[in-house]
Amino acid sequence: MSDHSNPFAALMAQAQEMAKAMNPALESFSPKGMEKLWPTMPKDIMEMTFGKGFSKDGLDAKTRLLLTLAGLTMLGAQSDTQIRMTVRHALEAGATKEEIAETIAQMAMFAGIPSMNRAMDFAREVMDENEGKDNET
Repeated sequence: MSDHSNPFAALMAQAQEMAKAMNPALESFSPKGMEKLWPTMPKDIMEMTFGKGFSKDGLDAKTRLLLTLAGLTMLGAQSDTQIRMTVRHALEAGATKEEIAETIAQMAMFAGIPSMNRAMDFAREVMDENEGKDNET
């Protein structure tokens, strides 16, 4: 029998069961764990899926990802996993650290400085990760 007094707990339990069905090694579902399950897509795949696939003369993947980052910042930078993944994908699509920082900073006027700071912190985490990987090679 399910507990209807806490629908969030019921949804999380259902998500955990689905995760275990897909991969029995998963003990529990964690939104942060999704970051590790979803590798960064190569730029060509991003272009096919998110960029030129919709319109061959449309926005490229880098621009679409920078717009997505702006939108996530505008939402109050509440989605740390999505912001970090978007930054990873933007870097893979050719965005520079400066372009990412400028995109987030531009949103301060509209989303407020706390949202900008929070998004910038998430972006720095990814950039610091990448610097560590670059130094290993």
